[in-house]
Amino acid sequence: MAQPIITKNRNVPTDKIRNVGIIAHIDSGKTTTTERLLFYTGRSYKIGDIDEGTTQMDWMPQERERGITIVSAATTTYWKGIRINVIDTPGHVDFTAEVERSLRVLDGGVVIFDAEEGVQSQSETVWRQADKYKVPRICFINKMDKLGADFIGTVGEIRDRLGAKPAIMVYPIGKEQEFRGVIDLLTLKAMYWEKDPQGIEYEVKDEIPDDMKKEVMEARAKLMEQVAETDDTLLNKYLAGEPLKVDEVKIALRKATIGYKLIPIYCGTSLRNKAVQPVLDAIVDYLPSPKDLKTVEGVDPVSKEKISRKLINEEKFSALTFKIQLDPHVGKINYTRIYSGILDSGSYVYNVNKGKQERVSRILLMHANQREEIDKAYAGEIVALVGPKDTKTGDTLADQNSPILLEQIVFPEPVISLAIEPKTKADQEKLSYSLQKLAEEDPTFRVKINHETGQTIIAGMGELHLEILVDRMKREMGMNVNVGKPQVAYKETITKSAEGEGKYIKQTGGHGQYGHCLIKMNPLGRGEGIKFSNKIKGGSIPSEFIGSVEKGVKEALEKGVLLGFPVVDVEVVLYDGSYHDVDSSDIAFKIAGSMAITDTSKRAGLTLLEPIMKLEMTVPEEFMGEVIGDISSKRGRILGTEKRSKLVVIKTSSPLAELSGYSTSLRSLTEGRGFFYMEPSHYEQVPTNILKAMLEKK
Repeated sequence: MAQPIITKNRNVPTDKIRNVGIIAHIDSGKTTTTERLLFYTGRSYKIGDIDEGTTQMDWMPQERERGITIVSAATTTYWKGIRINVIDTPGHVDFTAEVERSLRVLDGGVVIFDAEEGVQSQSETVWRQADKYKVPRICFINKMDKLGADFIGTVGEIRDRLGAKPAIMVYPIGKEQEFRGVIDLLTLKAMYWEKDPQGIEYEVKDEIPDDMKKEVMEARAKLMEQVAETDDTLLNKYLAGEPLKVDEVKIALRKATIGYKLIPIYCGTSLRNKAVQPVLDAIVDYLPSPKDLKTVEGVDPVSKEKISRKLINEEKFSALTFKIQLDPHVGKINYTRIYSGILDSGSYVYNVNKGKQERVSRILLMHANQREEIDKAYAGEIVALVGPKDTKTGDTLADQNSPILLEQIVFPEPVISLAIEPKTKADQEKLSYSLQKLAEEDPTFRVKINHETGQTIIAGMGELHLEILVDRMKREMGMNVNVGKPQVAYKETITKSAEGEGKYIKQTGGHGQYGHCLIKMNPLGRGEGIKFSNKIKGGSIPSEFIGSVEKGVKEALEKGVLLGFPVVDVEVVLYDGSYHDVDSSDIAFKIAGSMAITDTSKRAGLTLLEPIMKLEMTVPEEFMGEVIGDISSKRGRILGTEKRSKLVVIKTSSPLAELSGYSTSLRSLTEGRGFFYMEPSHYEQVPTNILKAMLEKK
């Protein structure tokens, strides 16, 4: 059992707070590093181990069984008088929403790289996500003890592939099995982690090993030059040949890191407990506090004018809920970043997105899945709120008399779906409740009912994502369900403009039904969605029926025309129609709108779009030819190859429809030695021959 959360001195000055996230490609050592950070700060008394299933941050049974992080976990710890709120995020692309929402509320990031693998695909993805939210970061090149570890090579990749400006802060002493410690380039002290297997005690020496002096001094000179270039005062001293003091270099480096001008680089091995403490020092020394960031920007919900809040306790209250978790004991937990002001337990907050008051009955401080109740939350804190019922991920909470709407979080669209059905009548009633709970927690999980077949369809970011969600339904909610085969999330679209009409006339004994509309459909660019324009002139359709036509149009587009997939990237212009004084009704115009879509799309060059995946296979060199041949037969386009020690990385762009069960086929092609990484890239038109075959099967 972990120690209770340290809540003393929680109301610390904002410059003594760091909100940081640990982000990286899968298997780079994020959770292992986080466990070491907690151990060295005294937050836990025993080092958690992924292989033994004893990690604190990976607390879900599915995480411990699979050895991967699925949900981001938050905790609080202290180092050298600074309060560090840490979020450990997942590395697997199927759980990209967890990274996205964590980065939205963090002030700084620690990006971890594998010293042998270098910059991998997901490293690039999380780096771009951090760029989007302008998150200052430091890098930790982990696994320096691994065969093939290449510190300088990895730094080069960070510079070239990520477009970053790396500032090397420590230099490794030895590598692979010979890795013993690091040299701090600022102080020129050598640190050795050789005697204490847990890495708490380490030896600091003033002498640099003789065989390293030249390269270390060159690296230090480069660091001094890089830092001096970011600060005019230091630059003048540097050009005049005056020595730069360590303290002034640190101050300038902190500014440069917060201003995204430099990225401090550290290295070590978390699993072997070597060189992790310098990373803690770097979090304290170089990553921003709320005080450094000064304000958070938002808009006035009424006037839409830009406004800002200072990140201090004395300011009006503002916060962002970035994650919902449903807990069997407490109910709904709203993970929230407090940006400004103070929140009291038992008080009311204003949900700006929903325009309503919500009561906060309890405030909890989280340590993974353990919690401690507190009576106040201060600016800069990440806490969990119990009470708000209608708050969703991305909602802003604020003072009702002084509302502000903060930037929302945008999540990617699901690319894969499967049918799900309950095994028994009792499970039938529980199914919609269970799915609703999971959809509330996870913004990339969608549920819809196919009214024609009566099937419930769930959609997500990948096969692993859906597998975990179904597993959670069985374990946490006691549901017994049957699942179908994963289905690709196709979309329909049009390729040219066309006009058409919908006329619904029904005569019965009494009142009849009459609705008539003329529409034009125009293709839009990829990802533009659906636009509906009303160009009715002269009242040929009364204004009260326009909304009904729009409803019918949107329902028909959602159902699809060609193969029953949603129609996207289309503009629908309603330009004419007619009505009947007595027989026209909302329902008649809704049906007419739906009929108009069916009629017009047939002339608009309907086609199918399929999700294309960015796929990277890492395989031993001798299997390269077979793997390329196999992926080419699956309609994959080879984008390039890259050699990494004895392995080759093959980069491709491949349709998701061809990749079902790909992990098995790649393993059999490479004698179990190949692995791959896949993430959604974009949608593309399905080739004519394949579309023809799909229509024949219909």
